Amino acid sequence: MLAPPYQRLLQVAFSSEADAARYLHPTTLAAYRTFEQASPHDLAYRFERVRLGVALALMKLLSDLGDLEEARRVMDVLHRALRAPSVAAIDATIHKEANVFEQLYTNLYVNEEGEQLLNLFERTLDADSQPLMDEAIREALRLAPKLDFSHLNEEEEEEEDEEK
Repeated sequence: MLAPPYQRLLQVAFSSEADAARYLHPTTLAAYRTFEQASPHDLAYRFERVRLGVALALMKLLSDLGDLEEARRVMDVLHRALRAPSVAAIDATIHKEANVFEQLYTNLYVNEEGEQLLNLFERTLDADSQPLMDEAIREALRLAPKLDFSHLNEEEEEEEDEEK
C-alpha cells in the first residue's frame, strides 16, 4: 500500500536511517494522520506540527542539495519546535531563533533547484489551510526526484578513496 503523501515526503527527504532516527520521531511521522483526526480545539496545534514536518523535510532536501550549514541550523530549530507542546510554544521556539531563518537567506547562493525548495519552504510556512499544505506536499514530491544529489555520491566516493 502506498504511504500517504506527507509520509512519502518524509521518507524521501530522510532516506538514510541515521537521519530518520535523528529527526523523525513517531509523532512527526504520524502528524498528518493526527491532524486529520484532531478535535476542533486541537486542530491549530496539529496543523502546525504538519507544517513543521513538511518544512523540516524541505530543509533536509535543501541541506543535502547544497551541503548548506544554514539549512541544517534551520532543521535543528524546526526539530526543537516539533517537540513543543502548544502553538504558543512552537511560536516561541521559532521566534527565539528567528536569526537562524534570516541567515538562511543572507548571502545564500542556490541554484534553480534550491530556489524551488526555498519557494516551497516559504509556501509551507505561509499555508493556512489543508488544501494549501497538501499542494505544497504534492509539489515537493514532484520536485524531489528531479533534484541532483550527485555531489553526495562524489563525496562518498572521495571518503572511500581516502580510507583506502
